[in-house]
Amino acid sequence: MCGIVGYIGKKQAAPILLEALKKLEYRGYDSAGLAVRSDGGEVNVIKTQGRLSKLCDRTQNGTAVEGTCGIGHTRWATHGEPSEENAHPHKCMDGTVTVVHNGILENYRELREKLVRNGYTFYTQTDTEVIADLLDYYYKKYKAGPVDTIARFMMRARGSYALAVLFKDCPDDIYVARKDSPMIIGAGRGEYFIASDVPAILKYTKRVYYIENGEMARIGRESVEFYNIDREPVEKHCVRVKMDENAAEKGGYEHFMIKEIHEQPKAVELTLNSYLNGEYVDFSDCKLTDKFLQTDEIVIVACGSAYHVGVVIQYVVEKLARIPVRVELASEFRYRDPVLGKNALVVAISQSGETADTLAAVREAKERGVRTLAIVNVRGSSIAREADRTIYTFAGPEIAVATTKAYSTQLAVGYLLALEWARIEGRLDDVQCAAYIEELRSLPQKIEEILQNKTPIQKFSADHPTMKDVFMIGRGIDYAICMEGALKLKEVSYVHTEAYAAGELKHGTISLIEEGTLVVGVLTQRGVSEKTASNLEEVRSRGAFIVTVAFEGDKIPVEANGAYTVPATDELFAASLIVVPLQLFAYYVSLQRGLDVDKPRNLAKSVTVE
Repeated sequence: MCGIVGYIGKKQAAPILLEALKKLEYRGYDSAGLAVRSDGGEVNVIKTQGRLSKLCDRTQNGTAVEGTCGIGHTRWATHGEPSEENAHPHKCMDGTVTVVHNGILENYRELREKLVRNGYTFYTQTDTEVIADLLDYYYKKYKAGPVDTIARFMMRARGSYALAVLFKDCPDDIYVARKDSPMIIGAGRGEYFIASDVPAILKYTKRVYYIENGEMARIGRESVEFYNIDREPVEKHCVRVKMDENAAEKGGYEHFMIKEIHEQPKAVELTLNSYLNGEYVDFSDCKLTDKFLQTDEIVIVACGSAYHVGVVIQYVVEKLARIPVRVELASEFRYRDPVLGKNALVVAISQSGETADTLAAVREAKERGVRTLAIVNVRGSSIAREADRTIYTFAGPEIAVATTKAYSTQLAVGYLLALEWARIEGRLDDVQCAAYIEELRSLPQKIEEILQNKTPIQKFSADHPTMKDVFMIGRGIDYAICMEGALKLKEVSYVHTEAYAAGELKHGTISLIEEGTLVVGVLTQRGVSEKTASNLEEVRSRGAFIVTVAFEGDKIPVEANGAYTVPATDELFAASLIVVPLQLFAYYVSLQRGLDVDKPRNLAKSVTVE
């Protein structure tokens, strides 16, 4: 959510800032801006509402803005409507301080009132303008320099933030600070880069510093210094990022979403192979011992698609290991005073490792003395660093807002954990475990087969571009699959879609079924497929258009208007295959409707604010 970039060195800053911001477009935004310090010391601010291309046009791709030090931002509106006036960067009243900000300042009204009493006036509705003026207020009142000024702000501010700040009196420095919003500093030769995510600076450097919560940094042209909130120096080491710059490019595909859908076989295979040793699961590189995994209850906390992964894993773990599992929306977890046993294990799932609500849930669990295990895709992310143990997925950079390959790799890790818990509990012997692992190893090839058979999905999408309401129904794991399929269609095509446990449809929702309503029935759980078929018959008799999705070779006990099959696998692993045609369906419907597939309206890739 929002993107911050910065540059200081010997090159012209604006072209570098614009190029870096392009790499962060996937985070979601509604306006963009730059602040570049000229050689004469003036800070020039250029802002536009809308796409980054407008800012590129206004600045002639950065060539019209001179200066070797600057900061940039793509804004996703929180306080104040999307507008050029509310776009970042923001200056304080007299221009002494210029700020870009990710996050939300929760006590901005209180601080704004304080500043008004001290003679400040405001030209926007944003909380960020309050930050600029508050920094100016402390800077002038205490006259102790930028580090002291930012520390005072951090002690007074409530909420989340990543800040990049220019002080008029410090022409050779950029200052940064963070709390609960991600930020990294990239180190080049005689130059430094600032970004809220690694892909923004991969073109320029792979050597980065991670700033921890409550830390600040002064970034000069030749050096960087780190401080804690008490203004004390902090020692940090540069880390080399193992990420391929080309992995964040489209590679000939029209959109990132379809590229990432096609990358799923490789991503799932790489994730599985990273934690399989012959016929055994091996998490030793993650320092996961039997003692750590042994638990009386598992609590999965996640948001969005990661939550849907959790629902699938709940079914699989309870079936195989017979350990009680509950899946919690991370955004609700800490606010309802959850009951956690002393031997509970909280499992947090997040692609970015920066999801604000999931990070807060991890911290809540740790404060209660409960062990935490993270499943994340981004090394060095906040959740990865704060959880007791971390399992990384190997999806690689995921740029499209709608997740696909991250979801699939999270499922893969979840399956392996389920097998480990079943082994620890004595529920599976070596022969049974080996059989499941053999089936897991077959999943990448089966996903590839589905991708080679996408023509029927393309045709169906082309024939139904104007649908208004869609229902996806199933039972057990099929219901969990429907949850993800419905979210994908809503996210990228803006079609109202609901997922329902098939048996719940008649408890009120069936009243919404009318002539032509599309109902997708998922039928992979053979023990309940007849019951789901009966629910499909109920809606068909009311005029619904029925499409079924099932395993090849299975007899479907319902007359459908359309049917799509995928290679058969063990019922427990059905989500890994069935989700693929649902992802493709969402993608092609979005294309038919002429929408921005990779950057759906109002959505951000990484939700780093509550």
